[in-house]
Amino acid sequence: MGLFSFLSQEIAIDLGTANTIIIQNDKVVVDEPSIVALDTHTQQAIAIGTKARQMMGRVHPGLQVVRPMKDGVIADFNCAELMIRGMIKMMEQKSHFFTPSLKIVVCIPSGCTEVELRAVRDSAENAGGREVYMIHEPMAAAIGIGINVEEAQGNMIVDIGGGTTEIAVIALGGIVCDKSIKVAGDVFTAKIQEALRANNNIKVGERTAEEIKIHVGSALPDLENPPAEYIVRGPHQISAAPLEIPVSHIETAAWLEEPLTQIENAVVAALEATPPELYADISRDGIWLTGGGALLKGLDVRLQRKTGIKFKVAEDPLHSVARGTGIALKNIDKYQFLIR
Repeated sequence: MGLFSFLSQEIAIDLGTANTIIIQNDKVVVDEPSIVALDTHTQQAIAIGTKARQMMGRVHPGLQVVRPMKDGVIADFNCAELMIRGMIKMMEQKSHFFTPSLKIVVCIPSGCTEVELRAVRDSAENAGGREVYMIHEPMAAAIGIGINVEEAQGNMIVDIGGGTTEIAVIALGGIVCDKSIKVAGDVFTAKIQEALRANNNIKVGERTAEEIKIHVGSALPDLENPPAEYIVRGPHQISAAPLEIPVSHIETAAWLEEPLTQIENAVVAALEATPPELYADISRDGIWLTGGGALLKGLDVRLQRKTGIKFKVAEDPLHSVARGTGIALKNIDKYQFLIR
């Protein structure tokens, strides 16, 4: 390390639609929801991450809760900058270490346009990044899982995040074919909200729908170890009378049928576009499933039934992309060919 190395820090950021994760020195130092609470008069951040999430559905006209990321890319430039800056400050507080300059690697969706890429780069630079680099999410996920991305072996990654599902076939250090669709965790949550309104006349907020998805969200009605029913409380959408209803995994499996079918079709389309030699590798070794959506109960079994190929859930699916981004940052010379 150089004499003045303490004046700079290297950090990897998984700037996700649902959660933002910062990794430093191979450790997760920040893992917070991608949410910002703003003062509507000053447009200054009042809270970021978990504290802002607790305000969802509870704010008065003087406050606004914003999710700066939508479909895997920045939807609100100002809020994204405030969020990144605030989360970097969280990191500094945890490490008790002040650094004036930052070297940052940020992961981006494989279907990211040049305009969207520029928005991410500008936000990171405005938040204090001296050097800002980009890496595609499927490649970062593969590195985080432990795949040797440089070998001739074909590997397929299905990364289901909050805003997008990224599907990629990787070999020889590159993405051979990929598919990115804007169907993922946020769509699952919205479908649960819609179904509760339509079927049970009960209004629930995004946060409650998210809890339902976590506890009883399912891709299949026939699970080996089904979870207990989840009790939902809320107002009747017409009379506003208090309601309390149980929700089972069988119901959520029916509610999520449409988006899950879209993900299935995207996986099949990616397989159809895969060269035969790589397809043989994938069919023999299986397909890796990662991202928060990989935790949906029975999803790996459902996709296996659809494709006839084994699906393997990554050991830590929520952090695979972030860890891969961190490894790429630490070995930036080795992975220079992957970084933009």
